[in-house]
Amino acid sequence: MSNKQEKWVNLDDIAEHLKISKDTIRVYVKKKVIPFHRVGKQYKFRISEVDAWVESGEAAEIDVSRE
Repeated sequence: MSNKQEKWVNLDDIAEHLKISKDTIRVYVKKKVIPFHRVGKQYKFRISEVDAWVESGEAAEIDVSRE
């Protein structure tokens, strides 16, 4: 069993992982619907948390139109 902690990824990495635009990720962050953590002025993500969010079906319910 490994005690290795999961690496944090940035906005570019999570957009690439999900195959969606960085602008869409920014909308999700603004609406506080995607799991993220703020470190200074940067947003950090754990791929496992984002994958669990997608698998839960919550991601499919989001209206990404800008207000």
